[in-house]
Amino acid sequence: MAPEPGQPARPRNKGVRMGIAITVFAAVAATALFITRLSEMRGRGVAPPEQVASEARVQVLALCDAVQGFRDEHGDYVTIAPYPVPVPQRGEAVPFPKDHEDFHRIGFDPGPAVHLQYEVRVEENPVGEPEVSCFARADTDGDGLNAVYRVRLDANGMTTPVEVEHEGE
Repeated sequence: MAPEPGQPARPRNKGVRMGIAITVFAAVAATALFITRLSEMRGRGVAPPEQVASEARVQVLALCDAVQGFRDEHGDYVTIAPYPVPVPQRGEAVPFPKDHEDFHRIGFDPGPAVHLQYEVRVEENPVGEPEVSCFARADTDGDGLNAVYRVRLDANGMTTPVEVEHEGE
């Protein structure tokens, strides 16, 4: 409402203006803190959970392909103990040596740093045929419960779709 001609303008409520200013300042500060933390995480090799899940799906299939390729060339499957130990947590990247004996032997190279633990298990099924499972594990929230990505090789060397337990952990 406009003041009558010749009357001074009513002063606005200073408390409301102060509240708005504080709210705007807090929102800007929170946004700046979020952006700073996000860039720090990326600088340390930390990956968001979605990126770790995507990496797991791609790499566990690549691991099983390498296992099958080794079998095609050498005639047998190779069991490989979980590595790295412990399971990487909170999306942190950990070194993965190019010359890790077992993974190098089958031709699996996930890169110089990984966000996952890898393993290959070879067991016999009830009829005596080998059952091969390839695993990738991650603990993206650091609570000790792992997301497990698994691919199996059938007797013909075909891979199953990726099976996932506890995705997002």
